[in-house]
Amino acid sequence: MGAILGLRCRECGREYPAEPIHVCEYCFAPLEVVYDYDEIRSVISPKSISEGPRSIWRYADLLPGGEKRVDLGAGLTPLVPAPRLGAELGLHDLWIKNDTLNPTHSFKDRVVSVALTVARDFGFNTVACASTGNLATAVAAHAAHAGMSAYIFIPADLERGKIVATAVYGPQLVAVQGTYDDVNRLCSEIAGQFEWAFVNVNIRPYYAEGSKSLAFEIAEQLGWRAPDHVIVPIASGSLLTKIRRGLDELVKVGLLDGHQARISGAQAEGCSPVATAFKAGEDHVRPVKPNTIAKSLAIGNPADGYYAIKAARESGGVMESVTDEEIIDGISLLARTEGVFTETAGGVTIATLRKLAERGDVKPDERTVALITGDGLKTIEALVDRAGPTMTIPPSLDAFAAQLESKN
Repeated sequence: MGAILGLRCRECGREYPAEPIHVCEYCFAPLEVVYDYDEIRSVISPKSISEGPRSIWRYADLLPGGEKRVDLGAGLTPLVPAPRLGAELGLHDLWIKNDTLNPTHSFKDRVVSVALTVARDFGFNTVACASTGNLATAVAAHAAHAGMSAYIFIPADLERGKIVATAVYGPQLVAVQGTYDDVNRLCSEIAGQFEWAFVNVNIRPYYAEGSKSLAFEIAEQLGWRAPDHVIVPIASGSLLTKIRRGLDELVKVGLLDGHQARISGAQAEGCSPVATAFKAGEDHVRPVKPNTIAKSLAIGNPADGYYAIKAARESGGVMESVTDEEIIDGISLLARTEGVFTETAGGVTIATLRKLAERGDVKPDERTVALITGDGLKTIEALVDRAGPTMTIPPSLDAFAAQLESKN
């Protein structure tokens, strides 16, 4: 497990060995991985990273997992300038981190590669998860690659494309008649009965570490500099907390001199318990029943909501929510300005970015990175009534000319 010292409770600080556990037995708070940063600092460098794999495992010194990696090539996705989108939003240094280009077309490939590597280290042969869609596909694909059995639990009303994209890999795919939170509660019960590696239950402390690779890549792709501002979509809240942790770790091991990156969160209005608590000045996140087209973010009782609020506040970031109509507009805006087709979660990110820019929470000259975490083909249903042919004509030059003239 590399330079891992063990696990530590986020609240009371009690320490545990590096085992497949995720909750403190004293205060029931979540556990997180603890590293020997002095040891890592002695071996890591920009050169050692550049000579590593072209995947998240170039940062292996800062990730859990042994040498027998479950690696489909997740990571090292493009960080590209977005001048046309920036011009529309009044932002002069805007960048898009395009994680649609991962193996199963979402950032979840990062966390799953780490989770299944650790699961194999622990001797598990069966992996499982509760998912709103993207995690399901990533677990199914990586399990197939690793020759592991997989049980995947999803809400029955998940987008059809995500169901098909998961089922094709041959897992046991269990559709549960309820919300993601119902699915997650069921999985917590199942995890207590079966000796399986549930990536977002008993393997969660390790699984979540994979998200840090986004922060590592952004810094590396900016020439080992941190951005000024990062806009992050929120489901459980884990991704936002790990972006900050990743940047902080780069400082600890000497790869960044320091950073003052602000981390801001984006939620769909139909499932915005974290943003609602943040805007009310509260720490407590009240569970809600999701009602939004952004199903990949539809977690009504987010496990890391409190920690996401804390990370955003401490970094000087903010949180906002957007309507379903704004989400669709955000998808269209990114596509027509930068040629990137994002799923509804990315529409949440772009719509929130637009709102924050309009009111001055994102400054025009800040180097801002917006995270696009999933491909638009995953949520095509959201646009079926909004995107289609601009002309329908018979196969005739005269017909085309007539239509062209009428449009001019």
